[in-house]
Amino acid sequence: MSYSISVTLRPAAMAEEARTLALVERCRAGDRRALGELYREYRHEVYRTLRQLLRHSPDIDDVVQDVFIQVFRSVRHFKGDSRFSTWLYRVAVNVGLMHLRKRKSSPQATGAAVVEEVAPDSENPAAEAMRAEKRAAVQRILDALSDKKRVVFVLHDLCGKQAKEIADILEISVLTVRTRLHYARKEFYAQAANEPSLDGELEEAS
Repeated sequence: MSYSISVTLRPAAMAEEARTLALVERCRAGDRRALGELYREYRHEVYRTLRQLLRHSPDIDDVVQDVFIQVFRSVRHFKGDSRFSTWLYRVAVNVGLMHLRKRKSSPQATGAAVVEEVAPDSENPAAEAMRAEKRAAVQRILDALSDKKRVVFVLHDLCGKQAKEIADILEISVLTVRTRLHYARKEFYAQAANEPSLDGELEEAS
């Protein structure tokens, strides 16, 4: 099967995309080794994105695995009208949101995610406890955002993706991305102002 990519890529990026699409075609044919190669190629970026979206979830490695299992199951739906990485991030976001909804329905799991980060043998227990409280505060604020606002805020402000790329990942307009980002930031920094542990730590982005 042939693919056509509608975005303009540099020669090196085109070669990389062609190699990726060859792996995708092998996945479509049921080649699990190709999935392993895609996993090794993209796992770090998927992990980084999910780590920001889920905020130190103790089972994040399992969620990453779920993403690539879903990739293997649904790769036949990838039409090649965007970069594979864009489609992959879309899958990662959807899997991450499903995990978030399950976590929110189990309050005890939310607290466990923060405890997991505290090292009992830390050389500076007081400093580690403060960092843990800051992580917990950020998690509480993000958990209060709607899924749509949270995803845009995380992808843009925490993962550094541009509005156009986010629009492609979420299949929405750039204007919608910017609107959601505006309200997400407004809510996030308003809540942050009420968190003593974050006092002076965060400045609202323009």
